[in-house]
Parts: sequence; C-alpha cells; structure tokens
Amino acid sequence: MYDNRFPGLHRRGFLAATGAASLGALALTGCGDSGNEDSDAKGAGRPKRGGRLRAAFAGGGAGETLDPHLANLFADVARAKALFDKLADYGADLSAEPRLAEKWEANKALDRWQVTLREATFHDGRPVTAADVLYSYRRIADPKQAFRARASLEPIDLDASRATGERSIEFVLKRPTAEFPNILAAFGAYIVPQDASDFDKKPIGSGPFRFVSFAPGRSAVFRRYDGHWDGAPHLDEVEFVVANEESARVNALLGGQIEYAHELNPTTARAHEGKGQIEIVRLRNSAMQAFCMKTDRAPFDDKRVREAFFLIADRRELVDGALSGAGVVGNDLFGKGYEYYAGTLPQREQDLDKARALLKQAGAENLKVTLDTSAVAAGFTEAASIFRDQAKKAGVTIDVKMGSKDSYWADILDNGTLCCYRSGAMPIEAHISQRLLSDSTTNATKWKHKDFDALYQQAQSTRDKTERAAVYERMQRRLHAEGGFLIWGFADWILGTARNVKGVETKAPANTLDWARFDKVWLA
Repeated sequence: MYDNRFPGLHRRGFLAATGAASLGALALTGCGDSGNEDSDAKGAGRPKRGGRLRAAFAGGGAGETLDPHLANLFADVARAKALFDKLADYGADLSAEPRLAEKWEANKALDRWQVTLREATFHDGRPVTAADVLYSYRRIADPKQAFRARASLEPIDLDASRATGERSIEFVLKRPTAEFPNILAAFGAYIVPQDASDFDKKPIGSGPFRFVSFAPGRSAVFRRYDGHWDGAPHLDEVEFVVANEESARVNALLGGQIEYAHELNPTTARAHEGKGQIEIVRLRNSAMQAFCMKTDRAPFDDKRVREAFFLIADRRELVDGALSGAGVVGNDLFGKGYEYYAGTLPQREQDLDKARALLKQAGAENLKVTLDTSAVAAGFTEAASIFRDQAKKAGVTIDVKMGSKDSYWADILDNGTLCCYRSGAMPIEAHISQRLLSDSTTNATKWKHKDFDALYQQAQSTRDKTERAAVYERMQRRLHAEGGFLIWGFADWILGTARNVKGVETKAPANTLDWARFDKVWLA
C-alpha cells in the first residue's frame, strides 16, 4: 500500500489535546465554513455509496501503533476513531455527546453515575458490554503504562465501580463531578473488547470501519463495517497514508494521489482558496495561541505587571503577522466559542499609556525580561519577534531566547518567566483542572490560589447547569483580570480536499467527534 510519493517525516503532527507539556499542547477546534459550500458540511446533494478515500496525515514513523490508548498524533487519533468508539465524544462546542453510552444519570451527590450502553457490536459480532468498558478503563488506568487518558480517568474509583447489568455500569467517583460526561469523552478513552491486546495485527473495535492492513509509518487500510450502531459509512474503504511534510501532502492532493490532506499552512490555503482545483476547509477558533507568564516569580508575581503585558499586546498585529491572518483575536481566556466561555467580557485592546503607568506603579520601569520560544510550533518565533517590538513601545526590553524543539514543552513548564504557548481543543473545565489548579500537573503559569481551587470544586458540586455556568464565569473574570495566560489569538485549522469529497464537517474543532470523521464523508 505504501507509495514513496509520501516521504517520511521530520515534523510530528502532535494531537496534544491534553495540554501535557511533553505533547506540546497542539491545537484545534473551531467554527467556520469552507466558503463555497453549505455552512455545516462541505458537500451538497445526496450521499453516494462506495469508493476508497485516501487521507494523508503527518505520522510517527516505524513505531506507530493502532493501540487506541496510545494515540498521541493526529494520525493516531483519526485511525483510532475509525476503528473504535468511546462512551461519549465532544461536540463542536466541546460539550459531551453520547456515543456508546445511550444515557447517563447522576445521584444527588454527583459522586455516583449510572451509565447505560446502547446496543452495539464489535467487528467480530460480540456485543459491547459493561465488562468491556471496565476492562478498557482499568487498562488505561494501569500505573505501569503511559496511556494518554489515564489522568482524565483519575476521578473514577475503578475498584469500586461495577457492572449492574450486561449494558449498565455504576461508576463510583472519588469526589462530586458534575462534568463526569467529559471523562467519558476524554481523548484516548476508547472501548476495546475485554482482554484485547494484539492491536497491530488484528485490532477489533466497535467503530464504523474494520481492519484490513497496517504498515507502521506508511499506511493503514480499513473497510466499512456494515453492522455499526450509528449506520454504515458511505465509503467502501478509507486509507490513511503518511506524508510528513506539508508540501508532500499538498502535491499528492494536487496530483490526485490522495483526496484529503490534513494540516495545511495559511500560505498554501491562500494560494489555492477559490481557485477550483482543490477545496480549502478552515476550522475557525482552533489553536489557542498565548504567552504564558509565571505568576509565582518576578516580575510577573505582581499583577500590575501582568495587566501591563495584557495591554501591550496588539492582538490583530499578532494574528496577522504570526498566523498570516489565519485566525481570530483572543481575549486572554481559553476556549472561544466553547461551552461556558465568558463571551460577554469586553475585548481587551492595546493601551500603551496605561501599560507604562502600571509598570511605573509596580516599580518596573525599564523592565527587561526573557521570552522563551522555539520553532516547535507554527508562528512561535514570529509571535515572539512581534511582541518584542510591541513591548519596546512601552519601554520594556524583551530578549527572545530560542529553545530546543525536542525538549521545549518540558523545559518551559517549570523554568523561565515568559514563554510562547499553544493548546488544542478541550472543555473549559478540563483546561482549568489540568492547568490552573494548585495541584495541576501542567500548570505552566504557576497560578495557585486556594479560593480559585474552591470555586472549581463548587462548580463540580453544582447540579444546576445555569448555576454552574455562573461559577465558571466568576473564575474566568478573575483570569481575565489577573491570570497568567496572555491569550492573543485562536488559529484556524486548515484542511484540503479533492473537489469530489463531500460531507466534511466544517464546524468541528480538531479533537472533536466530527473532525476527521470519515464515516460521514462520501465521494461524489
């Protein structure tokens, strides 16, 4: 199946939805449309059955695996969601939608949840049962393994949780968790048959496609599973090919060797948009782009200095320069357009006079600070240069320091004072719990406030959704005023497809249910 027109890769396309420092917290989400099709999915007319779609992704070399619990790259996740299902998955606004779980219900204290499975079968005809779910979650939670969903499942007491019927499970939690469905939708929390182990030779899942072949670092071929609970795919087959360089993906698309190219850059998109040869799909509001200020050390332990930096940023200039205009401005809050986002806060604008006054009040005139950056992510080095020039106008000297692409995310977690940062899509609740609580393992801003932690616990103990949203808004108001994330923009995520590819969802952030969802795509 391998074709040497798709050369091997240097730049890894990390999925990075967990925000784990080691994964580089890559990014995606978004709303947008393809510009010349209907507003929800790229396609018109009745779906047509048949054909093989070839999709090119950056890959992970000879060490690639189809073990869904090890999925870290975009390519891994696209393959995993074709073969396997989760109990829930994220909608376009990052709220949890039922998948293998037909319904869920909490007790009054929100620390026990009853989950009922829908009638679904694995590719070998066996029903998906409560025993399979518990096996899958216990496998993910194995402390000897480094499965990506392990941290997400931490709130579940898996020893106490049990099957209450063939298709029903009682999950016992360690503490009240109002957003428990987010755990079911967690990245990497796929359900596999109990005792499944040989994933690379004959993986069996309950997803819309079944296994045909796999050559790590080269290609994978999957065929339609007619017995899928959500309806059989339109396509006969989907083939995932590895093309690590963006130019290789674009050339293969233009040359007709593939029909779907993942992760294109803004320059490519501009060159081909509206020209008719290929379709460009922009998933708006995708990757959160930020500067991260460490709030536990000088100069950013003074909230006046942090506010001054918020006011130094010309966000439009950063989006235009660092993202080549392919994005929207941010307002120092994560998750634009997601469930619970505090969209009513006024948009922060550049105010150099006020920034200078705040720095003077803080005794930080003629401030010098080092900004860590790296070529580890698109736009990082450009953003650092632009912000350095903006800061100069407020009397701040920024020394830009280039870091290693290989160790950048680990290096900036605890070291330095100011760095470039980005993140993929995740619920706002998950962003808070993973990055902003005193005991969060990827707390890059060192934001540690017991009263803020208490508000998070209050939100998780609040059954009424409107009341819960009000607590999240209070937390975001605090972060907007004095947090450590200077979130200047949200980048578009860009895909390219052949003109005959229909049904590509254009309002699905990457990392969500409808992103790279090939069971709903067809060839016209």
